[in-house]
Amino acid sequence: MHARGFCLSPLLGAVMLAFAAAPSHADDSDIAVQVEQRGRVVVVDVSMRVEASIEQAWSVMTDYDHMAGFVSNLRESRVLTRDGDTLTILQKGEATRGLLTFRFENVREIVLTPPREIHSRLISGDLETSEFTTRLAGQGSSLRITNHGEFIPKIWVPPVIGPSMIAAETRAQFGQLRSEILRRKTERPVERGRE
Repeated sequence: MHARGFCLSPLLGAVMLAFAAAPSHADDSDIAVQVEQRGRVVVVDVSMRVEASIEQAWSVMTDYDHMAGFVSNLRESRVLTRDGDTLTILQKGEATRGLLTFRFENVREIVLTPPREIHSRLISGDLETSEFTTRLAGQGSSLRITNHGEFIPKIWVPPVIGPSMIAAETRAQFGQLRSEILRRKTERPVERGRE
């Protein structure tokens, strides 16, 4: 069972790796995630606060060529084509839950409205349809990231337990994105002549 890309993202396309195990080492309990099944459609809403600027968050949320380095269930993420603010990305991954291993592969169209909005639409892959919009909005010295998406999986999602698993894994993935934003925020730039 699987659903990406966060994008998260997402990602989030990366946000919807629904049943992928995405361990998080930080406390992600403040990340609000709501998942609802409407017939075959799964609706996901995420809200997360980050102590960073919009530009700092944007650089992580749109870093598709390096996303596999900080989202644990991705083994490949790369931009296939770029036409201004419209990208086509490929993301592949593998995750394990108990004795089960889930593999996924998705090609998504990403439309960027820098530095405020990321729209992601499935072109091909392991879902029937998938569409997500991520928005970044400043709140004083911090930032609010929201994500709304709807997807139709090719597999049956069990009621109650399915949405609760999707919510838990989505929260973990957004936690990984937030950790990377904060990590990059605290990195000191290399001074010229000391490289």
